[in-house]
Amino acid sequence: MTAKEFNNAITMRHLRIIAALADLKLIARVSEALNVTQPAISKQITEIERIVDVPLVTRNRNRLYLTPAGKRLAEHARQVLNQLNRAAFDIEAMASGVSGSVSIGAVSSVSSVLLPGAIALLKNSAPMASVVVSEGHFVELFPELEGGALDLLIARIWQPQELAEISQMTLYSEAVVIVTGRNNPLARKPDLAWGDVVSSPWVMPQANSVARRAMDALFAENGLTPPGNTIASSSLTLNLEILRLMPAFGLLPFSLAQTYAGRGDVVILPLDTRGFLSEVRCFWRTDQTAQNGTLSLFLKCLQQATDDLKIIPFG
Repeated sequence: MTAKEFNNAITMRHLRIIAALADLKLIARVSEALNVTQPAISKQITEIERIVDVPLVTRNRNRLYLTPAGKRLAEHARQVLNQLNRAAFDIEAMASGVSGSVSIGAVSSVSSVLLPGAIALLKNSAPMASVVVSEGHFVELFPELEGGALDLLIARIWQPQELAEISQMTLYSEAVVIVTGRNNPLARKPDLAWGDVVSSPWVMPQANSVARRAMDALFAENGLTPPGNTIASSSLTLNLEILRLMPAFGLLPFSLAQTYAGRGDVVILPLDTRGFLSEVRCFWRTDQTAQNGTLSLFLKCLQQATDDLKIIPFG
């Protein structure tokens, strides 16, 4: 089959089905996600295999597995669908004519990962919209959201709960890991355990922050009293330099930890953090999306930027 013949035969429905199969594995889940009957899904799979003339799936009981050709087609399908979603987003955003402002509060472990892409999307679609970003921790930023000084708050969540007159949306999940400097002798200790590190210096979140309470709880879950030898800092630059100069320990989002480990700045330790602080959410006052068009557009930018991120597994 030529490329032209392939393009003429493959439909958007085919692309959505093969992409959904890669993610969901079960026909029942694909059927529910796409609102299409299971027999119709099976028929579409057979049709796609007829078009490409190679097997795309193998079956084991009620679960489907993509063949190498199926995985490659699913990758291309995702790219095409993502590009179409981006095009629809850009056109809608440009047509909105937004030129107002949005004030954002974010925790430091999230701002560098998510905000650059979201802000770039906003400015590309609405160049006259202005953005103000403040960093802090949830406990100090949330009153500013309630009082109207902030339009949006983005934070890592521990023990999530409903909040009166506040809307919230989950953006993505990413593991938080324990790191240390490469010169710390404990970085090379076999079978490192929590008890080995509790008496060492720790670079910790601020004392009254959600992250600090979560960290204290993590030590308690491991049967330990939280460290007493601590340095409270939310500055990434400072924290990395402390880890370089001292045999100290700290925590980083997995994506940042991988980046700095690749540069030789830190070592990621095999300490189980049990998924704490992994969920990233945004919060806004429920009545504000109808009143602030820039906020509404930026929420869409956040969703688009999140779609562009790879989901980072718990490690």
